[in-house]
Amino acid sequence: MAAWLPKSFHALKRYDRRTFFSDLIAGVTVGLVALPLSMAFAIASGLSPQAGIYCAVVTGFLISLLGGSMTQVGGPTGAFVVVVAGIVAKYGVGGLFMCTMMAGVILAVMGLTGMGSAVKFIPRPIVIGFTNGIALLIASTQIKDFFGLRIEAVPGEFLDRLEALIAHAGTFSVEETIIGAASLAVIVLFVKFLPRIPGAIVALFGATLAVTLLDLKVETIGTRFGGIPAGLPALQVPRFVLKDALKLLSPALTIAILGAIESLLSAVVADRMTASGTGADKHNPNTELFAQGVANIVSPLFGGLPATGAIARTATSIRSGARTPVAGMIHALVLLLVLLVAAPLTKNVPMAALAAILFIVAYNMGEWREIPEILKLGRRDVSVWAVTFLLTVFADLTVAVEFGMIMAALVFISRVALTTTVSQVTDDYLQQGWQHILPDKSIPPYVTIFRIHGPFLFGSTDKLEEVERRIQELPPVVILRLRNMTAIDATGLHALEMLAERLHASGRALILCGAPWQPLKMMKRAEFERRVGAENMCENVEEALARAAVVHEELQRTNA
Repeated sequence: MAAWLPKSFHALKRYDRRTFFSDLIAGVTVGLVALPLSMAFAIASGLSPQAGIYCAVVTGFLISLLGGSMTQVGGPTGAFVVVVAGIVAKYGVGGLFMCTMMAGVILAVMGLTGMGSAVKFIPRPIVIGFTNGIALLIASTQIKDFFGLRIEAVPGEFLDRLEALIAHAGTFSVEETIIGAASLAVIVLFVKFLPRIPGAIVALFGATLAVTLLDLKVETIGTRFGGIPAGLPALQVPRFVLKDALKLLSPALTIAILGAIESLLSAVVADRMTASGTGADKHNPNTELFAQGVANIVSPLFGGLPATGAIARTATSIRSGARTPVAGMIHALVLLLVLLVAAPLTKNVPMAALAAILFIVAYNMGEWREIPEILKLGRRDVSVWAVTFLLTVFADLTVAVEFGMIMAALVFISRVALTTTVSQVTDDYLQQGWQHILPDKSIPPYVTIFRIHGPFLFGSTDKLEEVERRIQELPPVVILRLRNMTAIDATGLHALEMLAERLHASGRALILCGAPWQPLKMMKRAEFERRVGAENMCENVEEALARAAVVHEELQRTNA
């Protein structure tokens, strides 16, 4: 039962004043960062700005209180913008609330039934594909507000939206374009030169101050929505309609899958940033999913959006000194305080400034640097990524994930089939085999050897936790024996890259040996030698042990 308890329970058992002070600073910082993001996500989704803040307050508190991560911060995120906007356009706000609660139930059931580890069965090209697509869609929805274009209604379809934006390009507002460009410049400059200060907050306050003092005639939260009411709304249970529930099952599943993926990815990032990926503070995926489910069931009761773990806010919280889930709860209370005290002041927030903030969000969440890496991996992985990306942009996110998973399954089958061989045992084969076997080799104390046996594809990469959780007790040189690793894909390569980074960060060296033709071909395409050095990719274990002796001497000289 202890493993299922929320991390807040474990944290409070050893809580002290110093930890609280660190959490307080982090909570206030991330609360201020979450304010413009919450409003921007809600507006981009087709709702009023307060819906985003309501969501951040309620779900931010519950996810930190009940979740399975020490430093995860929850709330509305960009991943849901496209899905939520589509649901609101088709079923209205009431349909969205019902859909969010259904997704919450699905997430809670996933957590209770131990499905937290099932997210690993979604291949990396699919995750990158729909992340790229969502980022592009978010950016395209913000062009109108950034330039102040005079368009009565922005079309929901991507191509129609582009056509409308081009047709109305001449209606741009000079004032709103300047505000948007200045806000964008401020955020970029602060990220580059003053990363500890939230550029989004500076841009938001600066743009709001300029609109107020100069009396600029631009579109603001006040002119579009009439401002933000103070306090949380009254508790209201959405009306449940059975026939609509059946129609909403597919988008509810999409929200649940997206929420599960993003929250667990964020929790993994948090583990790495806090060095808890191998200790008792490592996140519990099932407890985290249950907390996400409860939060999404409660959020619509207060007029809130769907929520999940927010990678950017989680990273901001950790960099600001967060130590426990209390930081996430404080972030929610800061937003509640803003609602109670400062809500009327938000009426002059210009829409162009919020659009600039969402441009940055779209760029950061897009993982654009991953595209060149995907393109190196061959036609199979590229096709999975391309289909997911194109269907996300031009069709529907649900369809994109479904087709992407079908293609990934076919690629999985083809890779396993390709690595099945029938060959004759010859004298040369027996002679070469002696270089790979271990019984006649002497393993020195400064070396440890791990082996991967079988296909190392999506769904099996978590097996590397056997190495990661013991990193601090390992000797200086780690040899990874790949002789029996029959196949690898993009997800497996990414897992090996992360392991190499963690070993190097701990002052240890990684040597790989004996990779068969398919994994070796994939590694060469991905230029994997850049991670470990070409000299550390050996043909057999005999060569790897000889290389380990050289590496050990180099490490000793470096440490001396």
